[in-house]
Order: sequence, then C-alpha cells, then structure tokens
Amino acid sequence: MLETLQAPLLFGLTAAFMTTLGLLTVSVRGDWSARYSGLFALTAGGMLVSLTLLHIAPEAFELSRHAPVFMMVGFFGGLLLHFGIGALFPESAGRGKTAAITPLAAVAVHSLLDGVIYSVTFAASFSSGVYAAAGLMLHEFPEGVIAFAILRRHSFSNREAFFWAFLASALTTPLGVLVATPFMYGLTPDIVGSLFAVSAGLLLYVATGPLMEPMDEEPPLRSMLALSAGVALAVLMALVPLHPHEDEGGHIVPAPHAITDHD
Repeated sequence: MLETLQAPLLFGLTAAFMTTLGLLTVSVRGDWSARYSGLFALTAGGMLVSLTLLHIAPEAFELSRHAPVFMMVGFFGGLLLHFGIGALFPESAGRGKTAAITPLAAVAVHSLLDGVIYSVTFAASFSSGVYAAAGLMLHEFPEGVIAFAILRRHSFSNREAFFWAFLASALTTPLGVLVATPFMYGLTPDIVGSLFAVSAGLLLYVATGPLMEPMDEEPPLRSMLALSAGVALAVLMALVPLHPHEDEGGHIVPAPHAITDHD
C-alpha cells in the first residue's frame, strides 16, 4: 500500500507546490490583484471555457460513453448550487463572500480529480503516471491564480483569499491521491471519464457564468483583452496532452507518441 502511494503522492504534493507558487505570485501584490480582480476573473473565464472545450470535455468523451450526460449533470449542478446559495444568502447576490462558493467548489472538484488521475495512471504503470503528472503540472500554477482571483473579487481579504484558495486548489490534489489510492484498481476508464465530465460541466458553468460577470463592469476593450489573454493561454496549454489515454486492454497508459518505453 505504501509503495503504491509513494509516487502519486509525491507528484500530488509537487502539484500542490506549483499551485501555491501561483497563489504567492498574485498575493504578494494583494491590493493590485484586488483592484484588477475583474480582469483576472475574465482571463480565468476565457482560460477555463477554452480548456474545457478544447481538452477536458474531449478527454472525458473519449474515456466514457456517458460523458455527455455527466457533463450536463456538472453544468446544471453548478447552476442549482449557485441559485441555492443565492436563495439561502440573498445578500450575496452581488459581491458577497458566499457568492464565491460555487466557482471555488468547481476548482476544488477539478483539483481533487487531478489527484485521482495521478493514482489511476500510476496504477497502470510508472511511465504512465510520470507522463500524466508532467502534463498536469502545466495548469497547476494558473489554477492557483484563478482561485485567488475568484475570492478577491468576492470581497475576501488578501490573507483569506490565500488561505481558502490554498485549501481548494492546492491541498485537494494530494487529497485526491489519498482518497483514490485504495480504490484505484477499481476505477475503470469509463468511471474516470464520467468524473472528468462532471468536472468539465462545473468548470464550463463557472467560466460562462460567475467569471463573466465583470464584462458589465470593466471597459469593453480591457474586457476583451483580458478574455482573449485567457483564451490564448488555454490554447497554448491545450497543445500539450495533459492526460493519458486508454490501451486495448482498458488500462490507462500514455499516448503512444509521447514516450517510447512502457512498463
């Protein structure tokens, strides 16, 4: 059990470190990041919607035939959660702190599933896990920035934003490793794809809903530049395959062109 846990946990902790670096980068200039939190949110929205449509959703569709259904569950689940929170806390309809729960929960779910992916791929083979981990590291840094921007926009102080963003976007990855490791041999590609589809639906709702709200507050040119910057970053990241694929035996392994040696 311990030997099985070592490699994915190491990479999960490294992923948490990369996310923390992103948090530190924006939190050092807390007042500046708060002042431009709307633009950060738009950049995050452009990045999330692009990554979801270009990579996360297609990957889920490839792994699971039920992915479209689970993606809708994730999207409308996020919508119901958002309206449920608004009904329970009417005062948060604007920039109140509780309005950050839905987008932050989406980031946390996605980060948790990253940890699950680490466990599943290392269970298939060591090279498979290394391949997946190396790709996943690419989006850990901006994930921390996105979580911080969400919280700063909803009136959290610099210290509060760092703390809650750290819990939601950094610690959840190694937590996903710990939760999934005892069950990883039972997680088939179809199950992983379904979970990934729920994550895609949640992120798509957040990207097209809460993170697009600053469009009405910021000048049009700045809004479009921020949104375009997020889309451009997502396109660059999507050019690198972030997750492993499935072989003929149903095991999750690296794409054949990515490495030449298999365990």
